[in-house]
Amino acid sequence: MEFEGEYLNGKRWKGKGKEYYDGELRFEGEYLYGKRNGKGKEYNNNGELRFEGEYLNGKRWKGKGKEYYDGELRFEGEYLNGKRWKGKGKEYIYDGELRFEGEYLNGKRNGKGKEYIYDGELIFEGEYLNGKRWNGKGKEYDYDYKLVFEGEYFNGKKIKI
Repeated sequence: MEFEGEYLNGKRWKGKGKEYYDGELRFEGEYLYGKRNGKGKEYNNNGELRFEGEYLNGKRWKGKGKEYYDGELRFEGEYLNGKRWKGKGKEYIYDGELRFEGEYLNGKRNGKGKEYIYDGELIFEGEYLNGKRWNGKGKEYDYDYKLVFEGEYFNGKKIKI
């Protein structure tokens, strides 16, 4: 691994820097006491952006961040300890199409959210728990975008009232 940035007493120190592996840029951002601290960007083996956000003590940390796959944005939202955490977030699929927008907790869909199909049309809006449609009011739409169910969900199943 090669490092480009500020040194003190022969060790990485603080300020902006870049890490290279086999000549390829893998990280660029802010350092403090030789570790990633502050804003930064990670790159994969192909040089494509993989993550951008906040770092603390060398690890992805907290605050707003973005994940990429094959160079395309796949998630943007709040992170804690390097994982999707709580608050609002958005998931994307191929070509940047929105797949889900809503609330997250502990890295999973939790709370109110909206789910979309491949052409960006809404197919569900309602409550989620641990990543699944759950309890409370919800609306479900078919692939012709017509409302097919509006009512209550319990334990992830539609219930009739």
